[in-house]
Amino acid sequence: MKTLIKVGSIVTMDGRRSVISNGGIVVAGDVIEAVLDESALRALQHFEGDVVDARSLVAVPGFIQTHIHLCQTLFRGLADDLELLDWLRLRIMPLEAAHSPASMYASAMMGIAELIRSGTTTIMDMGSMNHEEEIIRAVTETGMRAFVGKAMMDVNELYAPLKETTEEALTSTRRYAELAHGAAGGRIRYAVAPRFILSCTDRLLQEAYEMTKSFPGMLFHTHAAENRHEMDAVRKRCRMDNVEYFDHLNILHQNTCLAHCIWLNGHEVDLMKERDAKVLHCPSSNLKLGSGIAKIPEYTARGITVSLGADGAPCNNTLDIFHEMRLAALIQKPIYGPTAMDARSVFALATIGGAATLGIAHEVGSLEPGKKADIVLMDIHRTWNPNDIAAGDELYSTIVYSCTPENVHSVLIDGQWVFRNRQHLTLDEESVRELATKELRKLRQRL
Repeated sequence: MKTLIKVGSIVTMDGRRSVISNGGIVVAGDVIEAVLDESALRALQHFEGDVVDARSLVAVPGFIQTHIHLCQTLFRGLADDLELLDWLRLRIMPLEAAHSPASMYASAMMGIAELIRSGTTTIMDMGSMNHEEEIIRAVTETGMRAFVGKAMMDVNELYAPLKETTEEALTSTRRYAELAHGAAGGRIRYAVAPRFILSCTDRLLQEAYEMTKSFPGMLFHTHAAENRHEMDAVRKRCRMDNVEYFDHLNILHQNTCLAHCIWLNGHEVDLMKERDAKVLHCPSSNLKLGSGIAKIPEYTARGITVSLGADGAPCNNTLDIFHEMRLAALIQKPIYGPTAMDARSVFALATIGGAATLGIAHEVGSLEPGKKADIVLMDIHRTWNPNDIAAGDELYSTIVYSCTPENVHSVLIDGQWVFRNRQHLTLDEESVRELATKELRKLRQRL
C-alpha cells in the first residue's frame, strides 16, 4: 500500500539542502518512493493509495538523538543540582541498581513516549547493567528505530553493588547483540556500551570493541571527557586523557561514538579527526551538571562528525530535541560570535548528522527516494510567527529557535504512523504514565 502525503513545505536535508514548497512525499511500504515538487505533484493525475492532506504542515526528517538513557527516565527530578561523579554515586547508580524488569520496561516506555511525541524517530541508547531485554521489548513494541546496548561495568569505585565480572559483561552483551542486532527488519541494532573508563578494565574496553567486528554496522558507544573530576581520575589511572587512552587501546575508530567530549586537548581533537570518531553532543546535560561547554564549532570546522542527544531525563530534565537544538546554538554564540552555530547547521546535527554518526546516513536523516520513511509533520504556525514561512533560512530558524514538541503533529517511523494528529498509535500514553508511577513507587521502596 502506498501513501501520498501532500505538505506545505518539505525540508529534505538532501545534499543541496533543498526545501520544497507545496510538494508531496510518496511512501511505499517502509521507504520513500518519491519526493515531488509542486509541478510534479500537480502533474500526478491519479494515485493508487491513501492520500493525506497535510498542506498546512511542514515535513522534516525524523530527528535523531545519539545519546539517550531510557533506563533513567523514571528518575527525572530525583538527581538535581549535583556534579557528575556525585550525581552517579549518590543518586543514579543506586537507582539503576534498584530496577526490576517491570520498572525498566516502564522507564523505557515513558522515555519512548516522550521522544516520539517530540519528533525523535531514531536513538542510540545506553541501558543499565541489568534488564536490557526490557528496553529491547519497549523499542520493539513502540516502533522506535534504535541502537540499544546494556551498560558494561566490571569495576565500580563509585557504587560497588553495580558491577559484574568481565566475563559476565562480555557474555551478556554478546547474547543481547545476537538478540537485537538487525531485529525488527533492521529497525533495531546494537551498540556495545562500556559505561566509561572509570567503570571498565582495559580488557573489557578492548574486548567490547573487538565484538563490534563480529556484527556488521555495530557501534562502540561510551562516555568521554565529560567532567573535570572525571578527567583527574582518568589521568591518575591511565597517565593520559580519555581519547588518548582510547587510541592507546586501539579502540578509537570510525564506529567509536563518544558522548560529551567537553575537555578534549588539542592532540585528542587531532585524533578524533584522524580516526573519524564521532562526538555525541549533549548541551542541556552538560550545563545542568555543570560539566562545561564542548567546543562544537571547532570540532565541526575540523570536519569531525557531531550529533545531538538529550542524555538522560535526570540530568536534563527533558528528552526534547527542540530544546537541545536551541541550546546547541545559543551556548556557543557568546564564545564564538552570533554567526556561530546557525539554525541550518544545528538542524543538520539533529538529522543527517545523527544518521552519519550512526553509520546509517544511506537509510535515514533526510527525505529522499530510497530512504526509510521516517518523517515528522510539524505545525509551525503554532509558533506565533505571523510570517508565511515556506522555505529558506527562516524555516530553519523557526524550527530551531521557536518550535517545541507542541508543534509536532504526526510521526512516521519505517513507514508506519506511530503518532498521528497528536495521538500515540503504538502505545497508550495514560497507561504508560500509570505504570511508570506505580513502578517508581516500588523502586523507591526497594532502595
